[in-house]
Amino acid sequence: MRVICPHCKSVNNVPQKESYKKANCGKCKGSLLDTKPIELTNADFDEVVVNSDIAVIVDFWAPWCGPCKMMAPTFQKSAESFPLKALFTKVNTENEQALGARFGIRSIPTLVVFKDGKEVHRVSGALDEASLNKMVAQFI
Repeated sequence: MRVICPHCKSVNNVPQKESYKKANCGKCKGSLLDTKPIELTNADFDEVVVNSDIAVIVDFWAPWCGPCKMMAPTFQKSAESFPLKALFTKVNTENEQALGARFGIRSIPTLVVFKDGKEVHRVSGALDEASLNKMVAQFI
């Protein structure tokens, strides 16, 4: 399956397994098991979403948004539960207004799930960890 490196955003082919002890990027040698959400921009958004065989969870947020700030640690913690099962990403709508407009983001935070390059689910508003994990589990 194709997965995106969270460090250099290059595409890697890894065998699909139930769990992984080790998986490193072929380009930068960083761990593909690093679950820290990656920041996407207009320049790399399509490449990441289209080239990922695992679900891509996109958090559309802004630095001035209180609920976004409250949900950020939850989003990070949830990402740790899905190494190489789902790719957690963030789009700062303040910096990437074109992406916000393209996807019709009317309120933040808005979470959008992409599978096989297509939007398959969307939810607006902050979620608690259990709700977020339940939502992500539907798409892995």
